[in-house]
Amino acid sequence: MRKLYFLLPGTKGKFAGGGLWAELKTVNLVNCIGEAEIVTYRQKEDNHLFLSDVLQQNNLEDHIFVVSWGFDVPKLISKLLGCNIIYHAHSAGYGFSLPPDIPIITVSRNTMGYWGQKSPNSLIYYLPNEIGTEFSNQNRIRDIDVLVQTRKSSEYLLKQLVPRLQSCCNVQLLDSYVEDLAGLFNRSKVYLYDSAEYWGVSGVTEGFGLPPLEALACGCQVFSSVNHGLADYLDPGFNCHKIGCYSVEYDLQKILVAIKNNNPPLLSSSFLQEYRKDYLLTKLPVILQDINNFFDFKQTHNSTIPDLNFWRLRKLWLMRSLGKIKRKFL
Repeated sequence: MRKLYFLLPGTKGKFAGGGLWAELKTVNLVNCIGEAEIVTYRQKEDNHLFLSDVLQQNNLEDHIFVVSWGFDVPKLISKLLGCNIIYHAHSAGYGFSLPPDIPIITVSRNTMGYWGQKSPNSLIYYLPNEIGTEFSNQNRIRDIDVLVQTRKSSEYLLKQLVPRLQSCCNVQLLDSYVEDLAGLFNRSKVYLYDSAEYWGVSGVTEGFGLPPLEALACGCQVFSSVNHGLADYLDPGFNCHKIGCYSVEYDLQKILVAIKNNNPPLLSSSFLQEYRKDYLLTKLPVILQDINNFFDFKQTHNSTIPDLNFWRLRKLWLMRSLGKIKRKFL
């Protein structure tokens, strides 16, 4: 199996965040079954390789480069011309296309559906992000009524709903990195998450949405938007509540009832299984072996399936339209 180089702009400072942590967990998963190494390409770091140095090596065919940082993907692909590349797709909607010789591993079914339409001739796989075992219900006393992370939260949530809640219950706002997020989820009765506005402004999608799933795993009642990747696992009325419904009074009423009842979400025993390390380690070897075999195959075979690009779509549309016209006059 080829060694994987995971390309990241950096692992410190401004690059820290949910996307980075998720990618680092994937690196650790790969290292459980093969070899993986981090390669940075924007900032040099003492404990990691740097891309321009790696590209000077002579044995690049024995490696696979994993790209994931959405806005950087087209530039990275042009730098890696002739190399084996995997796109690890988190968010969707960046606007670029991919050739069929780049397999795509998606973290959500939502993103898989996007690439299934946009790149129908590519190898596409589904490998969700990992939820650590620390995210579980510890049956602790829940002394926080409502927990809110300010990052990605909507203007409605922060300026209308939260002030109303603060006047009648214990609300804790998180505006910086927290070492023990699982502990906070276990202390909280309700967790609020509303990212549709954030991603709408950004122009791309919520790739996975780790916090609501982590909160559910900790027995916290979740009120969330259900945009993009969140729709993979959120089921309003059953394992969560939809937030931003009709009026602030409606949301407020439902949240206060949830706080009063303090009933953890009812999750099936298998609900979290596909996001846990043990299960992911049953999928990952199959995916990587399939991709390795594909890279062997493409060394001696060319792509022969027509690409579903703009001009081909226009041609197919025109042919379909002409066919309708002919049938109408026959």
